[in-house]
Amino acid sequence: MDDLLNNEPVRRAQEALKRFDNSLNVKVLKKTARTAQDASLALGCEVGAIVKSLLFRAENSFVLCLVSGDKKCSLNKLKKITQKNDLCMASPEQVKTQTGYTIGGVSPVGLLNDIEIFMDNSLERFNKLYAAAGHPNCVFEINFKKLNEITSSKVLEITE
Repeated sequence: MDDLLNNEPVRRAQEALKRFDNSLNVKVLKKTARTAQDASLALGCEVGAIVKSLLFRAENSFVLCLVSGDKKCSLNKLKKITQKNDLCMASPEQVKTQTGYTIGGVSPVGLLNDIEIFMDNSLERFNKLYAAAGHPNCVFEINFKKLNEITSSKVLEITE
């Protein structure tokens, strides 16, 4: 399992974490964390403390939304914020091309492209947050303030 740390996407996430704060590390889980539910079981935490990284396509641009595992991202709120009506979930191919990660392991750090990031304010409820780190079995632990800083995200209400 430790050889997962040598996967290019995982290394990219790890390097981004280390550049920001040397105490942040990628954790390899024995069980998959492909879904928020899976991750919460593997980590023994509330499902809401799992950060879902969801990529949306808005006309010719993309926006990455960081959402609590127990919430749903609101398309209507996103449309108002972006002022774009043509907004939808990005396809798996677009996710891979834009972020460099595959669905189930999309990390909010170490992205291939410069993507605008929105972070839902409901994540602030948790002392510890867990986000994907480039593979369905890899995560990193971080607090709300540091996640906001490392991603340069805008904190908004983006959930239903």
